[in-house]
Amino acid sequence: ARAAVLGPAGGGKSTLLSLIAGFEAPEGGRILWNATDLAPLPPGARPLSILFQEDNLFPHLSVFQNVGLGLDPRLRLGADEKAQVESVLDRVGLSELGARKPAALSGGQRARVAFARVLLRARPILLLDEAFSSLGPALKSEMVLLLDDFAGEAGITILMVTHDPEEAARMDQIIVVDNGAAAPPEPAGPL
Repeated sequence: ARAAVLGPAGGGKSTLLSLIAGFEAPEGGRILWNATDLAPLPPGARPLSILFQEDNLFPHLSVFQNVGLGLDPRLRLGADEKAQVESVLDRVGLSELGARKPAALSGGQRARVAFARVLLRARPILLLDEAFSSLGPALKSEMVLLLDDFAGEAGITILMVTHDPEEAARMDQIIVVDNGAAAPPEPAGPL
């Protein structure tokens, strides 16, 4: 399932993702995934990855190392893991840039590195908080297509906060969040 999360500024869209991710605790209720309440779990134990508008790359690490963190935070990668990193870098069009540091990349390339890391983690839930909003139209479209391919192959659930009607229309459902409340999902379509 792929859902766009829409609503006015300050309406609670990012708060919804923070609750799901475990960065904030709910005042009540439950956060269920496959009949398991995620609320008691710490963020690192939840079955998800999150991609923010800021790329959250480590400037002292190479592109390869930044992506490799998706497999092992200590970067102790065996041959199989290194091959996985190379494969995902190739998939996002960065196979030649593995040795570069983030400062030597364009904004779009940094966004691809961050996206490659979450692809490599292959968690069943992917949260995107305006992850592509700073990208130009062509690169944004390319990233959304890559996201579509990945979601279809991996069968993951995507919740994507966006203000872009075209991005929202590509999702299966739309969830409107306003005044701290999320409306039931509606089928997506042209807005």
